[in-house]
Amino acid sequence: MLFDTDILIFVQRGREEAAQLIESSAERYISVQTYMELLQDAANKRQHTIILDFLEKFAFSVLPFNESIGKRAASYVKEYSLSHGIRAGDALIAATATEHKLILATANRKHFSPLQEQGLILHIFKP
Repeated sequence: MLFDTDILIFVQRGREEAAQLIESSAERYISVQTYMELLQDAANKRQHTIILDFLEKFAFSVLPFNESIGKRAASYVKEYSLSHGIRAGDALIAATATEHKLILATANRKHFSPLQEQGLILHIFKP
């Protein structure tokens, strides 16, 4: 399962249900986009360390961008940015999930639902 940034933020905020979702997944992936979002939102080096320790403790694999992910994300933005407001970061995360044939766990149904017609499989988390 590929986890959207919001799921990891819920865990950081102490949401037990989000932690249980992660713990119940045998394989845990995040996009490099999520990795960067988590680190850029840290206020200091201590928070960086906490984030990196969390990702290591739960054995997350960070999936890098490649050409096919970039092309797919660009097509998502072209097709859905005006009609549904999809942004580049969400498009990259969705493209990563689709290219790797992974379920995307997210609480953000609004941004990702239109991409289901493009092959994205969602697990909607309800906080």
